[in-house]
Amino acid sequence: MGFRFPLVVKAKKLLQRSFSNASQSASPVSDVPKGCLAIYVGNDEIEMKRFVIPMSYLNEPSFQDLLSLSEEEYGFNHPMGALTIPCGEETFVDLISYLNAS
Repeated sequence: MGFRFPLVVKAKKLLQRSFSNASQSASPVSDVPKGCLAIYVGNDEIEMKRFVIPMSYLNEPSFQDLLSLSEEEYGFNHPMGALTIPCGEETFVDLISYLNAS
């Protein structure tokens, strides 16, 4: 049984998920608003989700921990060709909810 919190629902709307998986071709840069960046989130290349997040999140210590995890997992030359965070979608949405509440 799961619970839905208003902040999680709000975060999901803010993230603007554009693709259901990473196997689809890369979208044009024009779908990423100014001041934002597209990232992929997931532990498996088949089930990765694409999110568009504000660049200001890159300065947050908790988000920097995820970036360090990504560096350890993939290095700087990931086959996806984009910033990829190796964590579950729900974990990522929880982090974004926390950052939005701060």
